[in-house]
Amino acid sequence: MKIDLTDTTSSKINKALVQGRRAIGTPAVGMVLTLVLVTDEENQYDALKAANEASREHPSRKLVVVKRVSRSPRDRAKPRLDAEVRVGTDAGTGETVVLRLYGEVMDHAQSVVLPLLLPDAPVVVWWPVNAPVSPAKDALGKLAQRRVTDTYSAEDPVAELTARADAYTPGDTDLSWTRITPWRSMVAAALDQVACDVTSVEVEGEEHNPSCELLAMWLADRLHVPVKRSVSKGPGLTAVRMETSCGPIKLDRADGSLATLSIQGQPDRAVALKRRETSELIAEELRRLDPDDTYASALRFGVHRLSDGEGSSAKKGAAGGAAGAASTKPATGVTPAAMPKKAESK
Repeated sequence: MKIDLTDTTSSKINKALVQGRRAIGTPAVGMVLTLVLVTDEENQYDALKAANEASREHPSRKLVVVKRVSRSPRDRAKPRLDAEVRVGTDAGTGETVVLRLYGEVMDHAQSVVLPLLLPDAPVVVWWPVNAPVSPAKDALGKLAQRRVTDTYSAEDPVAELTARADAYTPGDTDLSWTRITPWRSMVAAALDQVACDVTSVEVEGEEHNPSCELLAMWLADRLHVPVKRSVSKGPGLTAVRMETSCGPIKLDRADGSLATLSIQGQPDRAVALKRRETSELIAEELRRLDPDDTYASALRFGVHRLSDGEGSSAKKGAAGGAAGAASTKPATGVTPAAMPKKAESK
């Protein structure tokens, strides 16, 4: 069921939600959180589709905030709020309200969203594109316990990681980090099978992919070993190769779906390591609403502490438009001594 409201208010939208629930015969509210999507008109369809699929696991009220610029100066000066209320099969599992803000209302989106939040339920804000530099200081971000961004959509993803580290607040997370959860789990499981010390690591993946940088920073932060960042044609992450005191450990994925795990003295094994859809990533993030300390530690390790093949910082490489490959020499401030043999997974 869909209800269109033009030049409306938050109060009228709440009434429309109640009306819609009664019309479909479900007056009770059985949702566990409010998911606020802050996006533009171009990306709102794909973002809402992913949120609806994720709501099968996490029934939620989805508030889609779209800031629209009117064509004429007269219309731009006039504040207006249009809404589309969806309940039942049109809203996935839960309820959906698409909010289109015009004029001065765009600068006060939090005033529109606040009356529509589910009472006594967690709030998660997700920016599929154009995320603020400091999500926790954003007017909508202040309403949330969890703030989800995606550095992959940034113009300079590697430089964006540095900005995210500087502005990090407990509760921040990023889908570029979520994408490497299977990789971190597989690497940790591989290290659990051997009683060896890791001496060096190489992370290979496509250029300008923040997930590759995050995985390299996580390994360097947890293992305290030199990490080399290599560039491949992709898709995404393609390999993690570790040198250990018992021989090499390799996890190679050339096609984006099936990887091969090779451990010295053991037969090669094929493991499923497919690239996941956005809906799967959002569903994973909604499973935990507490601060992700592992992400914070990896992020704060810093891209600038990784070095390229000539020993200069990756930060300089990012400024020049290159992702920067890390050297096999220890990064600045990283001591290979006391190297734990395990990597911790999320």
